[in-house]
Amino acid sequence: MNIRLVEDASDDTYVLKILDITLTPSYPRLGRPLRWTMSSLLKETVDLTQVTCTVIMKIGPVKMLDRTYPLPDLLTHMGTNLSGNPHPPAGPWQQTWDLYIPRTVPVARHRIHLRARTTDGKNFLALDIPLDFSHRYRPTPSPIPYNSTELSRAL
Repeated sequence: MNIRLVEDASDDTYVLKILDITLTPSYPRLGRPLRWTMSSLLKETVDLTQVTCTVIMKIGPVKMLDRTYPLPDLLTHMGTNLSGNPHPPAGPWQQTWDLYIPRTVPVARHRIHLRARTTDGKNFLALDIPLDFSHRYRPTPSPIPYNSTELSRAL
C-alpha cells in the first residue's frame, strides 16, 4: 500500500479488508489521470451499486466538502465507473480505476476522509487520504518542443 498517501482506517469489523493500494503516478497531480489499483478481500457478498460513500474533504481546519454518494456516482464523478461484477462474492476482489482529478480542485493541502457503508448498515471501507496540491506540486505546462529546423531558425 502506498502508506504515505492512502491510509486504511478500517478495522476487523469492516466488510472489505484492503491488502494493497497502488497509485500511478505515486503522487497525483491536478488535471492529470491517476490509476488506482486495489487488491482486497471481501468477507461477504456485497451489492456495490448500493454502497454509499461519505466523502469529507478538509483544507486545514475548514471542511470544504461533506457529501454522501452512491459508489457508482462517486466513481462517475471521478471520471471512471464500476467495472466487473456489481455483486462480487466473498473472497479476493481487485479493482482498477482510471481516475481524473480536475484542475478546479483548490491548490492546497487536502485531507480526504472516505467512509463507505453497505445497504444493511455494515462498514464497508474507511480511507484517509492526505493530498498536497500546493503550488510546488502543481504541474507546469510542458515546453513547446522544437525540432532541429525550428531551433536553428530561432537562433
